[in-house]
Amino acid sequence: MTALKSVINKLDDIDFQILSALKRNSKITVKQLSSELNLTSTPVFERIKKMERLGVIENYTININEELIGKRLIAFAHISLLNHTKKLFHQLEANLLAISDIVEVHAVSGNTDFIIKIHVKDMDDYKDFIMEKLFDVPNIGNVESFISLSMKKVVV
Repeated sequence: MTALKSVINKLDDIDFQILSALKRNSKITVKQLSSELNLTSTPVFERIKKMERLGVIENYTININEELIGKRLIAFAHISLLNHTKKLFHQLEANLLAISDIVEVHAVSGNTDFIIKIHVKDMDDYKDFIMEKLFDVPNIGNVESFISLSMKKVVV
């Protein structure tokens, strides 16, 4: 049995309800969660600890409204390597992960090697990002940009 199947087999509907509530609000207290699920606090607390031990819950985080802190432009860029080797792929991935304006890095199949999501203030900042940050990264062969016109759905 794979590790994934092993973990899935250890979770039940209540665990998934707990995960759903924590995804909506990671600050919810065990007491509030227990009340929402009509359970006592101890089993809810134990289930959360179990899911932390299993690695299902990796951390507790916040979602920042990037627009309210001045980062109004969202762009996606398809990036292709200039030369393809395993080592160069991992080096490029590490370089992309180190750039703070990049909020997501996806290794993908197809004609592109990576799709990145970028949050910046405006088009001038995006131009600076491309010219001063991205083009300094070695082994980038091609960059194709897509500017988000609007975002309609985010699944939490």
